[in-house]
Amino acid sequence: MKRLFYLFFAATLAASCSQNDGKFTINGHITEAADTVLYLEHITLGDGIVPIDSVRLTADGAFSLQGASPTNPEFYRLRIGSQGINLAIDSTETVTVEATLPKMSFGYTVEGSGTCDTIRMLCLKLADLERTLRALATNRDYSVEERNTMANDLVQQYKHEVKLDFIQYNMRSASSYFACFQMLGGQLIFDPTHDKDDLKWLRAVANAWNETYPECPRTQNLANIIAEGRRNLAKPRELVLTLDSGKVSELGIIDMTFPDIQGREISLSSLRGNVVLLDFTAYGMRGNGERTLQLRELYEKYHPRGFEVYQVSLDPDRHLWTQRCENLPWVCVFCEEGTASDILSIYQVTTIPYYFLIDRNCDLKARQEHIPDLAKAIEELL
Repeated sequence: MKRLFYLFFAATLAASCSQNDGKFTINGHITEAADTVLYLEHITLGDGIVPIDSVRLTADGAFSLQGASPTNPEFYRLRIGSQGINLAIDSTETVTVEATLPKMSFGYTVEGSGTCDTIRMLCLKLADLERTLRALATNRDYSVEERNTMANDLVQQYKHEVKLDFIQYNMRSASSYFACFQMLGGQLIFDPTHDKDDLKWLRAVANAWNETYPECPRTQNLANIIAEGRRNLAKPRELVLTLDSGKVSELGIIDMTFPDIQGREISLSSLRGNVVLLDFTAYGMRGNGERTLQLRELYEKYHPRGFEVYQVSLDPDRHLWTQRCENLPWVCVFCEEGTASDILSIYQVTTIPYYFLIDRNCDLKARQEHIPDLAKAIEELL
């Protein structure tokens, strides 16, 4: 199957962008959950998952949680531990959920919102696909190649059914937006950056949202994804490597060129004259947030003296990279080939994250395992 990835809930929405100062309510019962804490969480675009209300359940499982009415359509989630229920909220509506804790994620019922019920059906449909794929993965009656082909066919069939049964006649709905961003194995099922048919359907949803909610940030977010897909599919980008021995001798490095968040092709050699940290990373990896904070400290301290960072993302999810690097001050570029890129072999990168230090003359001076103190090494080159 294709590699897809993006952060789940890169999109959220329901049905109104009107300003409302009231509250929405989620109530009901989660039984067999006495003395557990039920959280109501907001799935945001840029800040991740934000808890907004909670309650410790008693034996009867009754609850009533509230949140401020969103100025834009949003997605929310009820959660106990790893069990969760996805909900699309519009304005001041009241949604009623009934479930038992052991079957909370897929055995619940919902009233008061047809959109939330459609999302429930989408989650059930995806769960069926996941079970089928797990069974196929362990079926030794087929070769690895046959299983891969069958798995890809199952995913394609799933997408076809979702497009026709859930999206086609209700493109303005939050459930259609939700469907476009469903995840399978940590990767997006719909891939508008590589699949022209997926791009066509997401573009139709984007157009419908633009007509109905032209000022919503979520609408603009989807428009950005469509624009990225168009650029990517219009002309496949080739990896630019400078392997000519004379050029390597002149620069002291093997050059590379990748696009930044605005789509501008930026070469490593364009930073000549600075001390450069060439950093291969993946924003989706555990610990990336802490590492980014440490790198930001170095950048703020040394950038005024001529220190730069050329950070190459190897994430399989380009949208995740776009979100994570949007506010970073250094040069962030995206390697579409990911960990399969030849540039990793050329630089002999065997683990991620991994970095190199390059001096002002564009000479490669040290690699990660030879730098006991990165701040000191930067100081010496400056």
